Amino acid sequence: MSIPRPAPPAKLFVSVIGADGERVNTAIALLMDSFGEADYISPWRDFAYTDYYEREMGHGLRRRFASFAEHVSPESLPEIKLKTNDLERRLAVGGSRRVNIDPGYVTAAHLILATGKGYGHRPYLRGGIYADLTLVYRAGAFQTLPWTYPDYAAPETRAMLEAIRRRHLGQLRGSGKDQHD
Repeated sequence: MSIPRPAPPAKLFVSVIGADGERVNTAIALLMDSFGEADYISPWRDFAYTDYYEREMGHGLRRRFASFAEHVSPESLPEIKLKTNDLERRLAVGGSRRVNIDPGYVTAAHLILATGKGYGHRPYLRGGIYADLTLVYRAGAFQTLPWTYPDYAAPETRAMLEAIRRRHLGQLRGSGKDQHD
């Protein structure tokens, strides 16, 4: 018989996409107001994996990732996604989003994204939010899955996320918190 115990803390991160760099940076600053200090903000990256967001947000989309120093409980993911959805609405112009904010978390075992869209590999959490198992950690690296988005499958993105994972595990070791490694 398994003995239930709380999930280990997770490392919150976000992806923020937009055509207006100032608005992307504003979104990251507002996210820090909600989730605490960022311990990593990526360099700018062009976002050319899909044109899905261009109609609403314009051309020349760029992205930044940020991770946060304070750990979160995996159970908090629906509330985090609802907060980021609200922030997207607050930064919208004329009812059109100007930033897309995708929150997720990293643990020793995997990377989970929050989404409002259900699918076979996305279990429902609550509040209209689903968990998307995007990457799994095995053999010393994040591994893709058949449904992993191409941008998360890109080697440079996985390398960055692996660095965030290493930071997360180092922070847990320093705090004495259980890693479930």
